[in-house]
Amino acid sequence: MSEEESQIVEAGKVSSWLTENGFGHETLERDHLGIEVIKVDPEFLVPIATALYAYGFNHMQCQGGYDIGPGKELVSFYHLIKIDDDVEQPEEIRVKVFLPRDNPTVPSLYWIWKGSDWQERETYDMYGIVYDGHPNLKRLLMPEDWIGWPLRKDYISPDFYELQDAY
Repeated sequence: MSEEESQIVEAGKVSSWLTENGFGHETLERDHLGIEVIKVDPEFLVPIATALYAYGFNHMQCQGGYDIGPGKELVSFYHLIKIDDDVEQPEEIRVKVFLPRDNPTVPSLYWIWKGSDWQERETYDMYGIVYDGHPNLKRLLMPEDWIGWPLRKDYISPDFYELQDAY
């Protein structure tokens, strides 16, 4: 088998449905649990997320981010679940959006899944990914005046920490 053939990933059920309905995306290798993973461009995230919601993914289990490495892209990811009382094992999908390090901006999905509120704020706070349209995008864990994004792999910790207003 050639290297090109080994990189082909078979589209899953949800990815096939998205393709049939004209939603452009890329199928990635399934995760360690065998769950479908798709890659979406930032400008198509809201239409695809809306389609996934209409498809039945009514719960955002998790939203977060990670840094691929110094000088490389940042990733905003979403774990979606289709919760249905008639099903023993809910259907799941993972959505990943790869963002440039110098301008990591992606639309907020708060207006589709309200549960992404604090999760997007935490990802913003730790990685500097800006969630455009978020109703209250501000630091959640770090002080408002903190400089930098502590979980980026190229972050340099300050030599000292100043306690302000400590009594």
